[in-house]
Amino acid sequence: MSKSKIQVDENGKLKCCLENTLSIIGGKWKLVILWHLGVEGIHRYNELRRLMPGITHKMLSQKLKELESNGLVHREQYNEVPPRVEYSLTEKGYSVMPILEAMHKWGNDNW
Repeated sequence: MSKSKIQVDENGKLKCCLENTLSIIGGKWKLVILWHLGVEGIHRYNELRRLMPGITHKMLSQKLKELESNGLVHREQYNEVPPRVEYSLTEKGYSVMPILEAMHKWGNDNW
């Protein structure tokens, strides 16, 4: 294993690359969103919402915005009536898929 990079944040608190990774992809919903987009491809907002029955409108919107701001998800808006918005993974988003696939395999093996 490689050595972990340790940094100090603006408050003098130690941070490592694992904390950085978890801050970007951590949490129940971000992982599920990334999984659906990575495995199934492009989805519209309501399709994602149907795939995750426990998520609220506010939470899905927030998590999609966070993933977009971190460069993992691309949001494409089409100027049509009615408006259409599609979400997909970016190249950076696809780079997370081996991690998610390993988590999926581990979870399946240890069910």
